[in-house]
Amino acid sequence: MKTILVVMAFYSGLVLAQTGDSERGALVFQAYCTRCHIPIEIENRLRNDWLGHTGAQLLQRISATMPGENAGSLTAQQYLDVTAFVLAIGKVELPATALTPKALADLTLARTVAATATAAVPSTPWLTLNGDLASTRYTALAQINASNVKDVKVTWRLNLDRFGPTTEGSNVTTPLMVNGTLYATAGVTRDVIALDPATGQLLWLWRAQEGERFTNAPRKGSGKGLAFWTDGVQDIVLTVTPGYYLVALNGKTGLPVKNFGAGGWVDLQAGLRLGPGRQDLDIGLSFPPLVVDDVVVVGASMALSTRPLSAANVKGDIRGYDIHSGKLLWTYHTIPERNEFGSETWQGNSASYTGNAGVWAPMSADPKLGLVYLPVETPTGDYYGGDRHGNNLFGNSLVALDYHTGKMKWYFQLTHHDIWDWDLPAAPILADLPNGRKVVVQLTKQAMAYVFDRATGEPVWDIVETKVPQSDIPGEQTSPTQPIPSKPAPFDRQGLTENDLINYTPELFAKAKQAVKPYRMSQLFSPPSLADAPDGTHGTLHLPNATGGANWQGGAYDPDTGILYVPSRTALTLLGLVPGGTASSVRYIQGLRTSLDVEGLPIMRPPYGRITAIDLQSGNHLWWIPNGDTPANIRNHPALAGVELPRTGVPNQSGIMLTKTLLFSGEGPGGKPVLRAHDKSSGDIIAELALPGAQTGTPSSFMHEGSQYIVLTVSTKGSSELVALKLAGSAAKTQTPAAAAE
Repeated sequence: MKTILVVMAFYSGLVLAQTGDSERGALVFQAYCTRCHIPIEIENRLRNDWLGHTGAQLLQRISATMPGENAGSLTAQQYLDVTAFVLAIGKVELPATALTPKALADLTLARTVAATATAAVPSTPWLTLNGDLASTRYTALAQINASNVKDVKVTWRLNLDRFGPTTEGSNVTTPLMVNGTLYATAGVTRDVIALDPATGQLLWLWRAQEGERFTNAPRKGSGKGLAFWTDGVQDIVLTVTPGYYLVALNGKTGLPVKNFGAGGWVDLQAGLRLGPGRQDLDIGLSFPPLVVDDVVVVGASMALSTRPLSAANVKGDIRGYDIHSGKLLWTYHTIPERNEFGSETWQGNSASYTGNAGVWAPMSADPKLGLVYLPVETPTGDYYGGDRHGNNLFGNSLVALDYHTGKMKWYFQLTHHDIWDWDLPAAPILADLPNGRKVVVQLTKQAMAYVFDRATGEPVWDIVETKVPQSDIPGEQTSPTQPIPSKPAPFDRQGLTENDLINYTPELFAKAKQAVKPYRMSQLFSPPSLADAPDGTHGTLHLPNATGGANWQGGAYDPDTGILYVPSRTALTLLGLVPGGTASSVRYIQGLRTSLDVEGLPIMRPPYGRITAIDLQSGNHLWWIPNGDTPANIRNHPALAGVELPRTGVPNQSGIMLTKTLLFSGEGPGGKPVLRAHDKSSGDIIAELALPGAQTGTPSSFMHEGSQYIVLTVSTKGSSELVALKLAGSAAKTQTPAAAAE
């Protein structure tokens, strides 16, 4: 009864206010509202906060809360007029009849605001870290194309050094753009920021302020980005904090969503399977969760396990949460319990104490199949597995789960009993091939692409269990075979022989051979060796090293052509193990690393990084190019005077992105401050776009207010920026909406 009386009283006050007038409302707004509000703010609030509500509800809210210092003090006619003005500046299509209280009750803003906002200017989002749930890093936008890409310029820059208590130095976030707002992470405390995509203006900021949880976190920093969910009315931005909380924020205000978990927070440390005897809690995550349908899937990551404290550690279980409540829906054990499938691959009860085996890399999902794809990392520790004999499922496996239940549908282990730190580093790419086949591609650090039917897990091309060299380290038991795909061919070099050494001049080649004499050379899957081995060697030289090959930047897939593009680096590492001693209870751990060079030059011949194009229908390589110019320290080296050098590329991980017509790539951390546009069919460079620093984050692209933007983070000299590029001047004006969204 009280509610009815209130509503009746509200409408009774409008008896004299028969018709609203936006021109009169503009005068009311100027007199009573401009002290706190400006029209553009009201327009944004209307579009962001009032979808799904009626004009009558808006009138009631304005009447009950404005002016802020004396709510309810205006006349009924003034409130109706100012409501008409607010609707007008929000570009709401008003009824043809008089704007009466009855007309406002029949006016649904969800219909009018959304329709007029999207019909007027084309908008194309960038929804996830890798563009979409399939992780293709592809957009069909073509406003920026081969004919005009040379005219793309930086349109705004946001310095990220002011976020967090200290300067981060190298930000690697990938911004999202949804519903006219750009979202990113910034600073060592992983602040969440919302920006105007057109100007970079800060709209809101949220930070966790985790105290001791942040201090003890193994994965600090801005992280790789955010997740986003919407039902068309409510927008939710999701982050995993350095202290390992899952937090849901209102995408329009930046405030925690009260009905999610405990006031917007879910404690991810709760319910973990801890490492026996470990007092510390070594777990976190630098990647965002994956949200698909109404399920939020969260991974896990630990500190580097090259020199683990012990063979025991917290397990990297994967969990699914309800987007509406934050309730835990399921837990998937990447290291099985005693009675679970896969436990037989852990000898000597090692599954009971071994940890890690989380998913630190980005995930992908297929909503039609109801599957989420998990790239699982290495169990504890990275280079010695004497405490965990057996193949160690589901470490180093691609696992497909039903994301509604957490039940495994299929799996494939890509490395048995990993002792190379060759965990799965990149998002599985879900490719719909032009021939109709639907596959999933897993890129690896060891420079191989494994291709499976994504519904069944059946390999598209034979994967052959191949005999590999065996370990001679005491206590170690390596797998006698490893799975090697017959197609595609490796996209970077594998193993190190004399033929891989620098040979620009006979003198340099001789010095390189002398430099590698104390060490063992290798082929793919040669095991690590002792730093002081009985044969007098001091470790094994491995190629690729523990960061790839491929890494978290992953690849990009073009659905129009069926071509996969893979960036990779060619970098050497020395694996020489030493006794754990006082540093670890593990028998052997990684010893000191040695940098091998010849007079300051890389000991290997180039290229030092590349981009490879692979036809996923045939499995054949189409072309490859170096991933950057020859660095100045090599080009200008006195030992190379008079030597005609090839374009060498750089030993960096560089993220790439595809549009309808172009492939974009930078040079990665420490590289040249450029973003290159390539011809997708050949790799030829079409344009080099100047940046204020070297690319560190992977680029994203979207359409906003009729313009196509490319946004990415760059870093130089310990400082990071978020930069946005678009067509400059007349080049932008010549593009029509049809061409923009081709």
